[in-house]
Amino acid sequence: MVQSGAEAPTTPGALAGIRVLDFTWVRAGPWCTRWLGALGAEVIKVEWPQSPNTRGANIATGAGTPEGFSPNLNTDGHFSDTNSNKLSVTLNTRTARGIDLARRLVAMSDIVIENFAYGVLERWGLGYEDMKKLRPDIIYLSMSGFGHTGRDRDYQTMGAIAQALSGLTYTSGLPDKPPAGWGWSYLDDTGGLYGAMYALSAIYHRNMTGQGQHVDSSQWILGVPLNGSAFLDIQANGRSTMREGYPPGNRAHWPGTPLVDNYRGRTGAPHNAYKTSPEEHNDWCALACFSDDEWRKLVEVMGSPAWATTGKFATLEGRLERQEEMDQGIEAWTRTLGKYEIMERCQAAGVPAMPVQSSQDRVESDPQLRHREIYRDANHSALGTWPLQNAPFKMSETPAVNSRSGPLIGGHNKEVFQGLLGISHEELVSGFAEGVFWPRDLSMSLSQKSGCRLGCRL
Repeated sequence: MVQSGAEAPTTPGALAGIRVLDFTWVRAGPWCTRWLGALGAEVIKVEWPQSPNTRGANIATGAGTPEGFSPNLNTDGHFSDTNSNKLSVTLNTRTARGIDLARRLVAMSDIVIENFAYGVLERWGLGYEDMKKLRPDIIYLSMSGFGHTGRDRDYQTMGAIAQALSGLTYTSGLPDKPPAGWGWSYLDDTGGLYGAMYALSAIYHRNMTGQGQHVDSSQWILGVPLNGSAFLDIQANGRSTMREGYPPGNRAHWPGTPLVDNYRGRTGAPHNAYKTSPEEHNDWCALACFSDDEWRKLVEVMGSPAWATTGKFATLEGRLERQEEMDQGIEAWTRTLGKYEIMERCQAAGVPAMPVQSSQDRVESDPQLRHREIYRDANHSALGTWPLQNAPFKMSETPAVNSRSGPLIGGHNKEVFQGLLGISHEELVSGFAEGVFWPRDLSMSLSQKSGCRLGCRL
């Protein structure tokens, strides 16, 4: 394994001894390899300072660079978080020498992962059949938008577009309004997690049989089953996913529309997000009661106001028919308390209630996330110490942790090319001069003069 100066976990991860060669970019692919790294795999990220590369996408605008830092190839915080737990090497795969080094890395890896459109690695001479000649039990995970087979395999896509094709965008929005989509490119992160599952399944199969395989993933298709029981609602009940009569806010049912048990889940009332004290933009709490007993408990928590103790709200049917009146009464109470206090009071009484949390809330205010170490401080050579998202699960014997922040571009060239592949220092130096490890027409100052960090000791 390549030795790095970064802080390493004291206990080996579950994937210790597994090497991943990472040709991924943007979000879905890097999100996959990020978690394999958290599980203990050695991830070698192959990069090039020019397109396709998401390191320098925002240098001109500075978006993604924390305030007080100069935008360059090493100061994008989003890139660092998405690519934590990895080593970085720079390699020009448009040169014969670059392809030769890539092939040598394939021969020494357990898994190769990329999320380019179909055909990119094939054009490099690194399709699955080519890889098998280098290492017969290699696992090749391709994570393209449409997969490597079928009519549409040459089509290109991104997360938000894949989301639209999958059906998720159509089911999101307000009544009689255009499809709203999701605020974040949901399928990118989901695709990354699916990719980690595929890789682990293939590793298990190889451990049992000694056989590698090509795992061919289609990002947009994995979004199709995420529509949940909408399929059943269409197939069994003949109901469309049109948003006619859908509730605004967080209501489970909109007054005046047919009361049906559709794919949107259990029908309950109250079921909404309510304004809380001090009534600023970030002060909301979500409440949901799915039984008459939970409603009675909520009434008690609210101090049994006269309006709530009348018989017209005693049953679910009564509450559904009078949601507007009921919600106004509930919000008159929630406006008097902070969202976390409402959560604590309701949860103590057995009423489902949670604050609506912003990103700042999650990082700074949530004691459970702090206890679970979901954000773990990591030192970045260019940015200093910043919290990174840690694994959302715990493993008693093989901890999954962020062992290092995102790497400096090419920051492990020396360790990988000299230490792992065994090339000489002279070969490394000549590789820079020939444009194999860095573009000859691109100043290294764009990466904060990282020539020495690139491992070249120029």
